Amino acid sequence: MTATTPLSDAVRATVTHLRAEVADLHAELVRNGLVVWTAGNVSARVPGADLMVAKPSGVPYAELDADAMVLTDLHGRLVEGDRTPSSDAAAAAYVLRHVPDVGGVVHTHSTYATAWAARREPIPCVLTMTADEFGGEIPVGPFALIGDDSIGRGIVATLAVSRSRAVLMAGHGPFTVGRDARDALKAAVMLEDVARSTHIARQLGEPVPIDPDDAARLFDRYQNVYGQHDDQGDPR
Repeated sequence: MTATTPLSDAVRATVTHLRAEVADLHAELVRNGLVVWTAGNVSARVPGADLMVAKPSGVPYAELDADAMVLTDLHGRLVEGDRTPSSDAAAAAYVLRHVPDVGGVVHTHSTYATAWAARREPIPCVLTMTADEFGGEIPVGPFALIGDDSIGRGIVATLAVSRSRAVLMAGHGPFTVGRDARDALKAAVMLEDVARSTHIARQLGEPVPIDPDDAARLFDRYQNVYGQHDDQGDPR
């Protein structure tokens, strides 16, 4: 455990809330068929502090309640908790440290998206859902070993030149980001859906790409107009 100053009451309340939310989101990974065994993880930034709520390493999903979640700094080092953080904690922390607009990171080994990652091939933007959620093709990031921030570096570098909120890390699998952890989870669910649909389409023939200008317009509408909005005008 790293040394840290005591958390303020406000930050402590946020951490308590996020522990419960992140535990629930791990259950959503299972419910949506995006993970097997103990693979995959959800990480959430703690607003107002350089901290992250993350999954512990190698713990079965059935045991992932709020108390099981760990608190780390934005280098993936344990701050609170009785278990070792996920092997992807340093990668997720790197993303949160370097991309302030990102509040959550999700990693899965979902079948179809991982198959595209195994081929090291971007998922082309041939569906409006791909344009809506990802703004164009879903890019491939570099191969990187697990355990340090190398994966995070690859994610950040890949997203720096793409509108996508998903990266297919070569030879590994998908990582998604969002305004918060729930938003990143939604991207992971939609990623697997378009990965599957695009794969099936290619069995029937060559899918026709959506014009990039149309993809940009679809992305803007979905991200800024579609759905209900809160008092600040942000989509909910």
